[in-house]
Amino acid sequence: MVEGLLAARRRYGPDGAAVFGGGGLTNEKSYLLGKFARLALGTRHIDYNGRFCMASAAAAGNAAFGVDRGLPFPVTDLADADAVLLAGANVAETMPPLMRHLVRPDLIVIDPRRTATAARAALHLQPAPGTDSALALGLLHLAVVDGEVDTTYVRERTHGFDAAWRRAVSWWPERVEEVTGVAVGDQRAAVRMLGAAKNAYVLTGRGVEQHSNGVDTVGAFINLSLALGLPGRAGSGFGCLTGQGNGQGGREHGQKSDQLPGYRSVVDQADREHVARVWGVAPDSLPGAGRSAYELLDSLGTADGPKALLVFGSNPVVSAPHARHVAERLAALDLLVVADFVPSETARMADVVLPVTQWAEEEGTVTNLEGRVLRRRRLRRSPRHVRTDLEVLRGLAVALGEPAERYPDDPREVFDELRRASRGGRADYSGISYDRLDSGAALHWPCPGSDHFGTPRMFLDGFAHSDGRARFVAVDHTPPGEEPDSEYPLHVTTGRVLAQYQSGAQTRRIAELNDAAPEAVVEVHPDTARRAGLRDDDLAVISSRRGKTLARVRVVATMRQDTVFLPFHFPDQHSANLVTNPALDPHSRIPEFKVGAARIGPCGEGAG
Repeated sequence: MVEGLLAARRRYGPDGAAVFGGGGLTNEKSYLLGKFARLALGTRHIDYNGRFCMASAAAAGNAAFGVDRGLPFPVTDLADADAVLLAGANVAETMPPLMRHLVRPDLIVIDPRRTATAARAALHLQPAPGTDSALALGLLHLAVVDGEVDTTYVRERTHGFDAAWRRAVSWWPERVEEVTGVAVGDQRAAVRMLGAAKNAYVLTGRGVEQHSNGVDTVGAFINLSLALGLPGRAGSGFGCLTGQGNGQGGREHGQKSDQLPGYRSVVDQADREHVARVWGVAPDSLPGAGRSAYELLDSLGTADGPKALLVFGSNPVVSAPHARHVAERLAALDLLVVADFVPSETARMADVVLPVTQWAEEEGTVTNLEGRVLRRRRLRRSPRHVRTDLEVLRGLAVALGEPAERYPDDPREVFDELRRASRGGRADYSGISYDRLDSGAALHWPCPGSDHFGTPRMFLDGFAHSDGRARFVAVDHTPPGEEPDSEYPLHVTTGRVLAQYQSGAQTRRIAELNDAAPEAVVEVHPDTARRAGLRDDDLAVISSRRGKTLARVRVVATMRQDTVFLPFHFPDQHSANLVTNPALDPHSRIPEFKVGAARIGPCGEGAG
């Protein structure tokens, strides 16, 4: 393995090897993985599966507020709301503990499906997949013309309203209904509910983010919330829901291709100098920005792409879009190394598999969706000869010629270094310590000193831009990268179900969960199923321009007739990502998981 990494570096230079991380890694692992990639390998090519989740929300939040923290307020604040608009998130199935904060008579849900969450809402807006930005622009239009804008807030706390309004002015309600399918009356009802609320929140999830215009779509919902005067006001706000166990912390400490610890930029000279001082290297020795997740996977084994890949805590064979192509690129590598605690589909392809400890066998920290750092404590000892990811990284670094002291494998020591690296950054952990966490302190970043109590509520005194004001970002609706036509007449959208999680590599090994959701299903409207010659429980083939997948038919009367839904937890011929579109958002580089063009038809039970 080490010889393969050295050979890739000798033959192709430092970018001959790459690293692919995961949003479930602890803060300590995320930090040391980024350091290992940039120093031990010397490569600029490191990214992670969180690029598939929160990247659009992060980019939109940075543009509007000057910083990206999923919820800039504690979850418990939602109890103070008189209305909540939830766009593109089925939290009843994907984040059940959060649902108890949202069970209320004033919940508005935007989702193309009548999900378990939408069924509990006072108002469900059911747009066509890929039209969320048009709907958000239309809601802003109505807020303006119906007099719901908080003009004092807009004048005193924001910039850019006029430019945003020039984009929204042409999205009158009837046009929005024509594009999205959401009735004018429902649009007006949503705006009235938000406008009448003393305290209100707008929340977004993957459903509006995983699009080729995901950043603009989230930006459109932020613009709506700013017009209503919600962000940075006690009892109100805007927030984005994270999707993985360390979805917030995993994107802050250096496993993104354009990022250094503390949410610093890899291309900012001051940021590079600060991190280089902590690492004890010259700033010029740090590589620049690399390729984003899908672009990295797409380049593997090509003339100018990496020839060796190390994967930590991710299963891209199942979770990446255009999955057959990704598997082909992985097969073209000279060396594939996978570190995981389950034998995932990606591990099955590996030349070397490194068994590592799972969450109950190790120490560390994670950062939850509200920016609060949580301690993870070891509950049991690991099997013999199984090492932690930190121990693996240290061993590899030393074998590659790095000094051992540069790569501590004690989580507390790594976290203390992370604190120094993050000091003064947008995600400042410098005042957070294991001792404070172990004493029971609830600490939200930024926490810039040991005597600081953290920041559970951001923006109350100003936003993170230098002038303290939030930014309206002028956006418009752009259609998805692929729309239905005569050959592929349906929208296909993907998502999660209650009993499975992410690529299913862990949950498909738990008998109770597998009994609850044993196979891939495709949700289809009764009329759509009838036209396709399908009945409930038939095996169907769903095809797109990229491939086909098999799923059991579930006829659902509340589905849109132009849309089918696939869960993405299943592998091989049942993988939803065999048909998804890798079209990328130009800003976040997130793939378009949530909409593509497809057709559906019968499949013989033995077909493959």
